[in-house]
Parts: sequence; C-alpha cells; structure tokens
Amino acid sequence: MSVVFGGIMPHPPIALPEVGGAEADKVMDSRQAMLDLGRRIKQSGAEILVLISPHAPVFGDGIAINISPQTRGNMGQFGAAQVSFTCRYDPKLGTEIGWQAEELGIPVIDLDEQIARQTGINLQLDHGMMVPLYFLRQAGVELPLVPCSMGIFSPEKLYSFGVAVQRAAEALGSKVAVVASGDLSHRLTPDAPAGFDPRGKEFDQKIVALIKSLDVTGLINLDEDLCERAGECGLRPIIMMLGALDGLAVKSEVLAYEGPFGVGYMVAALEPTGRDQTRRLLASLQQERKQKLAQLRAKESYLVRVARQSLTSYLEGHWKDPASYDVPEEFARGAGAFVSLKKNGHLRGCIGTTAPTRANVVQEVAYNAVSAGTEDPRFYPVRLDELDELTISVDVLMPPEPIDGLDQLDVKKYGVIVRRGARSGLLLPDLEGIDTPEQQVAVAKQKAGIGPDEPVQLERFEVVRYH
Repeated sequence: MSVVFGGIMPHPPIALPEVGGAEADKVMDSRQAMLDLGRRIKQSGAEILVLISPHAPVFGDGIAINISPQTRGNMGQFGAAQVSFTCRYDPKLGTEIGWQAEELGIPVIDLDEQIARQTGINLQLDHGMMVPLYFLRQAGVELPLVPCSMGIFSPEKLYSFGVAVQRAAEALGSKVAVVASGDLSHRLTPDAPAGFDPRGKEFDQKIVALIKSLDVTGLINLDEDLCERAGECGLRPIIMMLGALDGLAVKSEVLAYEGPFGVGYMVAALEPTGRDQTRRLLASLQQERKQKLAQLRAKESYLVRVARQSLTSYLEGHWKDPASYDVPEEFARGAGAFVSLKKNGHLRGCIGTTAPTRANVVQEVAYNAVSAGTEDPRFYPVRLDELDELTISVDVLMPPEPIDGLDQLDVKKYGVIVRRGARSGLLLPDLEGIDTPEQQVAVAKQKAGIGPDEPVQLERFEVVRYH
C-alpha cells in the first residue's frame, strides 16, 4: 500500500461557527468543500493521516514531527476553547518517515517534551492543524496522526520529504492520506490582514491553475518575488504533499476557492488512480536545481565570490587569510560593508560595518561574511551543508551625510543611520516591507534601542549592491 489520498485545506479559524459566528457563512463554499474532502478521505480507505502545517514549530535545519504519543489542541486563543481534539500519534509511520527522509538528505527533528522544554516550543496542535481536523472529524475521519511542520528548504527538498512519506507508507504497507494545510495570498484586498498587493490575486490564480493541471514543475518554479509579495503560507506544505504523490497518476480537482476576507482559501482533492512513471519527478527536479545553482554561481560578482569563499573556508576549518585575496583597484579603498545571506528567499544572516575597519573593501567583506554566517544573534550558525542553498549579496556603503528630516530620505535609494548619544542604528536601503521613510527610521530606532518618540540625528547613505 502507499499514499491513497492527497489534499489541500485552508485554515481560517473564522470558518468555524464557534469562532466566526455568522461570519463563518461567508466561507460556506470552503466549509462544504472541506467536508467533501473529508468524506473522500474516508472513502479512500486511509488508515493514517499525515498533516503538514505552516504554523507548527518551524526549524531552519529540519522538518519537525511532533512525536507526542497523544497530541492535543483547542481553539481557545480564538475564543472557542470548547473546540478541542486529542489525536493519537502513529509512531511506526513517523519513525519510518524520519529514516526515509534522512536517506534523501532531509533532516527530521523529533519534537518531544524534552526538546519542547529546551526550546520553549508549545507541542499543542496549532490552528493550521485544528481547523482542517475540525472539518475532517465532522466528515467522520478520526485517524492516527503524524503532525509535521513545513520546512525552510529549497522546493525540491520539500518535495523530497513528500517522497519520503510515500516510501515510508510503502515500506510499512500502510494506506496514508497526506493533507497540506495552507492559505494562499494574505494580500488580496486593501483591508487584508497583511496589507494589499496587486500580485496577490495573480499568485492565487496561478496556484489554482497549477493544481488543476497538476503542474508540479510550474509550482516549484514560481517566481520568488511573486510568492513574497503574495504573503502566502501554503506553498511549502503543498509542495511537500505533492512529493508524496511522486510517480502516481492523480486526478486533481479544486473543490473551492474564495477570498472574502482578503485571504485566499483553496480546497483541493488529489486522488491517486494508479502508477505513472512519467510523474517520477524527483531526479529531474534535483538536476534542475543543480543547474540553477551552477548558473547563479557563474554570475556571482567578485565580492560575492570572496564572501562565499571566506565563509566556506572558515566552515571547512582552513580559513583563507583575507589578506591573501586579490584586490582590484576599485576595492582598494576602505569602506563599510554588509554581507547578507538568504536561504530559499528567507534571511539567514546579515552583519556588516558602517565604517571601514579593515585595509580595503575585500578584507571587510571577507571578515563580515564569516560574521554573517556564524555570529548573527537572530540565527543559529550556518552549517557547511547549507552553503549550496545560500544566496549572498554584498552592500558597500558610501560615506554618510547628515540630513535635516524625513523629506530627504528615499527608501529605495538611501539607507539611514539614526543616532542618539552613544546609541545608533542603521538600516540598508531597498528592503522588503520598508516602503516609507517613517518605517525606515522607526525600524532603525528599534534596532538601536531608541524609543519611538525620542529625537535623533539622521544621516543618509547610498550603497553599491553586488550579487
């Protein structure tokens, strides 16, 4: 046996009458579709449910599985504590998924009471699991559960985790249903919870069309800027679920789509109908990823290559002396520089200097690359096996100049430095989510520990960004 059903379910708490009251009727299409999905899962003969939530504890270095013998949750934070569930964990499938995932190079973290105490994580089921379970139980689905978090990995690695679920099901001879919990764009309307972006609607339309046609490659290759601007939370769980259907012929049907509250809700049923060797996509996806990485490396600028080589040599234990790098004439001067690391579109580290501390820009970048990878207090240190997934950018700062007010700032062109006494904070230009000088200064103050109402001296600076 193997994976007998795949599904996509949104998780708006307002869809529960106990939470939303009369407002729940505004998503009646989604509610009815989720009940229909539950009935289909029951008819599939599924014996175990794998449920993937974007709101479960997320780790940057692995996909988490809650291995508590019994997992509990309720909707108390949404004013409906009476809506509560207890689910029995299936340890055989959970353990087998972990083994299969490790074979594919995907680390799995077993979340238990000890890890929860060490990390301050709450092991209760989050609303990304509770809302789907509410409708599945109404449809008569009460199965042992393997609760999974989404991963912060590249798309083909997320897909690999789904393949591991399929292989685990086959190894145990179990009938498994895999459900991805996730909303689409959170930015469909001006009153949407995450603000408005006109590309939110475009994102949702593409997702609906790609699921209808079961175009996995199209989903995996979605434009990163489009995904970021949409403010979505469901794409990664969806890709993970699709991996569980690798090599299967699948009937894909979108049962409902609506967005009355500015957030896109899609319900989809993906029902395997047999084997299809043409849909064994993992190897081709991995090869495409390698080619993309090679193309990106070939295009990297000199300073980015310095940053990558410096961080790589440091992590490998034979750090290249920054004084040994060639120094092109344009970088022979001293200047402050920031090195930013991103992993699959998410910030992974950023540290820099506002003024020169080394003999030249090249040395400045070499040292700051190591600091960004190992000393940014917001993140755990970068591991050697993550390097291939990192994209790096370098910002070289021009000398700052004092300004008299916000009207002399342009968030796309200028970074800002705020100073009050010994406290100072810096923010680079052209950052996602920073759209006005007011926001720019407010964030810089926050970084410096300066109160929002405290007066500050302002300086602006330009940067040259290298990719």
